[in-house]
Amino acid sequence: MPVQTDAYAVKTAGTPLAPFSFERRDPVGDDVAIDIQFCGVCHSDLHTAYDEWGRTTFPCVPGHEIVGKVTAIGPDVTKFAVGDTVGVGCMVDSCGTCPSCDAGEEQYCEGSGFVGTYNSKDAKHGGHTLGGYSTHIVVKQDFVLAIGHDDADLAAVAPLLCAGITTYSPLRHWKVGPGSKVGIVGLGGLGHMGVKIAHAMGAEVYVFSTSPSKREDAKRLGATDLIVSGDDAEMQAHAGSFDFILNTVAAPHDLDRFLNLLKRDGTMTLVGVPAEPHPSPAVGNLIFRRRAIAGSLIGGIAETQEMLDFCKEHGITADIETIPMDAINEAYDRMLRSDVKYRFVIDMASLKAA
Repeated sequence: MPVQTDAYAVKTAGTPLAPFSFERRDPVGDDVAIDIQFCGVCHSDLHTAYDEWGRTTFPCVPGHEIVGKVTAIGPDVTKFAVGDTVGVGCMVDSCGTCPSCDAGEEQYCEGSGFVGTYNSKDAKHGGHTLGGYSTHIVVKQDFVLAIGHDDADLAAVAPLLCAGITTYSPLRHWKVGPGSKVGIVGLGGLGHMGVKIAHAMGAEVYVFSTSPSKREDAKRLGATDLIVSGDDAEMQAHAGSFDFILNTVAAPHDLDRFLNLLKRDGTMTLVGVPAEPHPSPAVGNLIFRRRAIAGSLIGGIAETQEMLDFCKEHGITADIETIPMDAINEAYDRMLRSDVKYRFVIDMASLKAA
């Protein structure tokens, strides 16, 4: 029988998140049913809930940084068993047959496009997907991740399912490691994970921020130092010295200030999506040093599992503030003020109790 699921949803455009109930399907075939313990709060949740990208389907249940326990499995499941600790990230399906899916890069699915954990058309089961601000979810086994961290760390593991993989994937793709000088632009939910992961990979890490007050925290997270991006002298002192820059800022800004810091053949990869375009960079900054601007989108399922295993090995979790479900609207307001270090995580026991 379908399972009654309690959640928080935006029911119509322009309204706050509020209690909502719906039915999840029974696990069939290769489905895994998961009792959600924690769900991270991503800025994409806020964009979607507020319909800032203009493509939200209502009712909308956000949430794609999910950690929980397996409660039931379909008859064809071979990878998981009841009681396993698992995670679900930004995707719950893809076409499975295109070149990107064949390469384990489902986030770039060229067939039907990947099916998001929430706010995506669900051609297989009907309607649209509803995410992790809920007590329960059912996901096909190929999009479920194994969690090896201790139970005491599970709340802080949840943001790895988006913020962790969004920063790990480009760092790995551009071969960051010992001997690399790496810059992280922005010290928020994504940036703080980028610092921790790049440091664990053996790189020399610097944070770029407009806030000098973040210097000590940047060092605590693993950075050698913080460079004030608005200070011309500090920026010029590092001109032409970076191998790789990971730019996490999701607001339009002058990319040339950072391109000037790259070595020959250096790359700056963008992972933030601003509502308005960045000012166009000067082509000469690219041509005369063979520099590159690139982009990166989360990571494939196999790479996400690799990231989780890497983080377990290196003792990496997110810096979080745990909140009850009924504090989500206040949390969104605080996110807009950048008043969180560095990720909110919802304790789903609070929703179950309510």
